[in-house]
Amino acid sequence: MLRRGAAAPKPRKSSLTVALLAASATISLFVIAALAIVWSVYLGPGPAARQGETTVVSLPSGSGVSTIAATLKQAGVIRSTDMFKAAASLTGADRKLRAGEYEVPTRASLRKVLSLLVSGKVVRHYVTLPEGWSSAQAVDILMRQPILTGTVEVPAEGALWPETYEVMRGETRASVVARMKRARDEQLARLWAERSPATIVRTPEEAMILASIVEKETGIAAERPRVAAVFTNRLRIGMRLESDPTIVYGVTKGRPLGRGIRRSELQRETPWNTYLIDGLPPTPIANPGKDAVAAVLNPPRTDDLFFVADGTGGHVFARTYDEHLQNVARWREIERRKAGLPPAPVTQAAPLEGEAAPGAAAAAVITMNPGAAQ
Repeated sequence: MLRRGAAAPKPRKSSLTVALLAASATISLFVIAALAIVWSVYLGPGPAARQGETTVVSLPSGSGVSTIAATLKQAGVIRSTDMFKAAASLTGADRKLRAGEYEVPTRASLRKVLSLLVSGKVVRHYVTLPEGWSSAQAVDILMRQPILTGTVEVPAEGALWPETYEVMRGETRASVVARMKRARDEQLARLWAERSPATIVRTPEEAMILASIVEKETGIAAERPRVAAVFTNRLRIGMRLESDPTIVYGVTKGRPLGRGIRRSELQRETPWNTYLIDGLPPTPIANPGKDAVAAVLNPPRTDDLFFVADGTGGHVFARTYDEHLQNVARWREIERRKAGLPPAPVTQAAPLEGEAAPGAAAAAVITMNPGAAQ
């Protein structure tokens, strides 16, 4: 019994409370240790690339975090899918990952990998369709690209726009062709809206036909307006175009000929042979670029009716047939000197059957007769 006035003894701490505090401290230590491990893994170097200094991984559109983690693990970019998903969740990167093809540096940390996938800095691939190439050649270019998939039919001639296109690994060749077609339609519509009253063509389709001939006649951009003016002048007065590239197209359908034109081919009847037909051929003979189309739609005013190679890669133009013949003679002498041949006599026999026609595939309309369009 307590004496009157004596203080009550202090209650002892519960052993349960002590145990809970100890357990809590232990758990906290484990959590801190675990976080330290995760943090060290997050910042520490990842696996070495299996080959070279980078590993290329492709993440399809619509892939979730689990799929991405599995893809990276399979490629050898990360060691643990769980660690990747945890790091992505803790940093908020799981909501920002972007699809595409990536080059991951060897031994990249999780932080580096996540940063790369969030940045969207994908590997970029490009396909270039040069000006003046045929649609068959365009398909050849696409078929040689191993990153593209599927097959595609050869589009109509002149349906594609020469340009450099960015493509993605796994993209179908048909989708690339569709983009080339859309670009052509958009660019042609814009150029057609800016056409000059001086143009001879009546429709955008005619513009592409004539532009394709201009494109194939000269590789010098500065010459295209003047070449377009020659053909415009010829069409205006009813003269045949007599363009060598139209002969070649009738023979090869857009493939390289690889030799000179034979006289028999000069006389071969095809829908494109402008030595034998009046006006424009039924289709383009290539896919012309912007400069050639603009030249046809905005031709300069000239009196030129003829042109021939000048021996330096360009052409010399003439207003009359006599001037043209003099230019042709000079060009032939240049070619003879290049071949190490003596000067030609004043009169010269025509080439035999099977030989290359004079100037064919090297110069345009070099034997053109002003009355050929009758």
